[in-house]
Amino acid sequence: MKGFLEDANYSIGLLDEGATLADVIDNCIYEHTHTGKRAFYVGDLGKLVKKNIQWQNVMAPIKPFYPVRCNSTPGVLEILGTLGIGFACSSKSEMALVQDLGISPENIIYTNPCKQASQIKYAAKAGIDIMTCDNDIELKKIARNHPNAKLLLHIATEDITADEEMNMKFGTTLKNCRHLMECAKELGVQIVGVKFHVSGSCKELQMYIHAISDARCVFDMAEEFGFKMNMLDIGGGFTGSELQLEEVNHIIRPLLDVYFPKESGVNVIAEPGCYYVSSAFTLAVNIIAKKTVECDKLLPSGVEQTRNDDEPVFTYYINDGVYGSFASKLSEKLNTIPEVHKKYKEDEPLFASSLWGPSCDELDQIVENCRLPELSVGDWLIFDNMGSGTLGEQSTFNDYQRPLIYYMMSFSDWDEMQDAGIASDTLMKNFFVPSCIQLSPEDRFSTAA
Repeated sequence: MKGFLEDANYSIGLLDEGATLADVIDNCIYEHTHTGKRAFYVGDLGKLVKKNIQWQNVMAPIKPFYPVRCNSTPGVLEILGTLGIGFACSSKSEMALVQDLGISPENIIYTNPCKQASQIKYAAKAGIDIMTCDNDIELKKIARNHPNAKLLLHIATEDITADEEMNMKFGTTLKNCRHLMECAKELGVQIVGVKFHVSGSCKELQMYIHAISDARCVFDMAEEFGFKMNMLDIGGGFTGSELQLEEVNHIIRPLLDVYFPKESGVNVIAEPGCYYVSSAFTLAVNIIAKKTVECDKLLPSGVEQTRNDDEPVFTYYINDGVYGSFASKLSEKLNTIPEVHKKYKEDEPLFASSLWGPSCDELDQIVENCRLPELSVGDWLIFDNMGSGTLGEQSTFNDYQRPLIYYMMSFSDWDEMQDAGIASDTLMKNFFVPSCIQLSPEDRFSTAA
């Protein structure tokens, strides 16, 4: 059941309760061992359904708008569209992808902080009116190319952590909001709400208190200018953890009840991205080359203190890297560790190892230092939580092949969608029952173009 990133013709395997993700991966690896050892994803679309149920239980009535850039694969977008989720798009291509699913313009917001004039015109033609803005130059550009736009003023949150700079790169100050409203009034552009974003790496959830209070100030300011504001976007930053979701809800719920009560008519939305997709995708990669590092100066940092003098250090090269599924590694730390697919003894020695992509580029380092049993060319490694920021447009550097995608869903998750009345006829056509439903190691997992 393979589907290429650019190919909307995909299939979803329905698995009974006797089959597990590990079974699917085993059989896909068996398939690839015979047809060519290409990296691949297994996407459990049932997890999207579970995440949406969790969101509704904890965060309702806040409506989610999924940021398409997180994972734009057709299976993900169609499932989320069927669930009634809105979409936050950052480009023309993303808007077109979502429109092809039949999503109404009212359920699409254009969130790129630096918009191209041609793409603003595209949004205007498509009837996509809601977009964000944080400076007067952007405001004038929008006024020229989409005079009917409805703007959310993107305000900054001053989030300072050890790992990231102040979140002032995008977003305007409270002081500048008054200037932007004056400009909007002169240009005849509508301002309908406020957006802010608190990073998922922010440890101080009190930032939400400041952000929501600031948003209320902007709403009050808008009344002076005659703007009728009706939307508050609390952004993303939802990691996927139920505990974090509940903690955020515990902080924001009392504030929303005070500052934006139901009778105010303000619709509160959010942009959960990795929350929905991160845990739904697992990546399998193959080792294509191996080296033994003998010179200390070539060792990854930190290895010298943890190895014996006579212990070898291994460097493995895999068939995916930062010019593909690990692109986010260039700007942030990898949030998953590799798991060896083949079985090995519990007392088998572990060696200091590093993992590199296939490009032979010095930037193409996936894992600087981990401890693994000694592996061979042809062995497989598994990375979980790979659904966010890994499945967009990818480089063709060095003849890089995009990983295949195998979608799956359990019968129980499918039944839950049907019972809820959210399984569309179009979506149902993409499902099939694999011929080897128990997925024994000897069986080959069925595929369909």
